[in-house]
Amino acid sequence: TGPMLWGPGDSYTFLVTGEQSGGAYFILEAFVPPGGGPPPHIHEREEECFYLLEGHLTMTLGEQQIMVAAGDFVQVARGTVHTFTNDGQGIARMLAIFSPAGMEHWMTEALDPALDRAATPPPPTPAMIARMIAAAPHNGVVFV
Repeated sequence: TGPMLWGPGDSYTFLVTGEQSGGAYFILEAFVPPGGGPPPHIHEREEECFYLLEGHLTMTLGEQQIMVAAGDFVQVARGTVHTFTNDGQGIARMLAIFSPAGMEHWMTEALDPALDRAATPPPPTPAMIARMIAAAPHNGVVFV
């Protein structure tokens, strides 16, 4: 397994990085606890796809809200405002695929290394939020 980071309430394990895929894609496994999920944002450089392995999420894609369950696949076009929230009782587990690669650089710069792979990630700290915002412009991320 690759590096594991704690994001804004979630944990992300790198499975394949851009360095390993010749820049073609970046894949991570996400564990999203109840209440978890990122703030609404846009990727200016990457397409993003989600494949839900376990649990349920509410995803927002532009103006549309959809309920996603295990086995569902969702594609987010570059430039689309999106977010997801685990409003269920259990952990949601999914794969996130970014193409081309590059989002791993923002994550490495902005998020915290996981101190315990089995622990529930802590809520984001003010320091993490500041790093997320600072790293966004030069990594093609826009928070809305």
